[in-house]
Amino acid sequence: MGVNLTVGMGEIQVVRGAGNVLTALGLGSCVGVCLYDPLTRVAGMVHVVLPKSQASKTGELPGKFADTAIPAIVQRMVEQGASVSRLKAAIAGGAQLFQFGVSSSLDVGARNAEAVIIALREAGIPLQAKDVGGSAGRTLRLISDNGLIVVRTIGGAERELAVLGNILASSGVAA
Repeated sequence: MGVNLTVGMGEIQVVRGAGNVLTALGLGSCVGVCLYDPLTRVAGMVHVVLPKSQASKTGELPGKFADTAIPAIVQRMVEQGASVSRLKAAIAGGAQLFQFGVSSSLDVGARNAEAVIIALREAGIPLQAKDVGGSAGRTLRLISDNGLIVVRTIGGAERELAVLGNILASSGVAA
């Protein structure tokens, strides 16, 4: 019997086996990162809030920051039987919900998406699909049966972003 888990801000959830659903609600500037090992059906999701951690702050949730979230979720997935060499990723979120004039340095959504993509590249995990940017929030779901990634933009219809469970899948989104 599977579980339905909501992945809150800064949280990491990892499940193994079929019948599980991981959901991140209301991704605005935050980025939801889905990782999946198709052989062991180990699925993980992290709800990244900010691009970079500050070493001076201890005790923060590792899932809160892109630079600490990716290593932390990979470690948890390996503990559940996943292999780093089989992991595939999809991301969604990173919207710019507020207009601050001309300064792009305040576009936390774009900075979050960029930081997540860099962290995935550094971990050697291929990014199969992404739905980032824009000005609308999103809900992201990962189904552990086959690594199906579903995105719904606020006010829009739910749509399939990727199926990470297809071992032969190589849509090859350039990161």
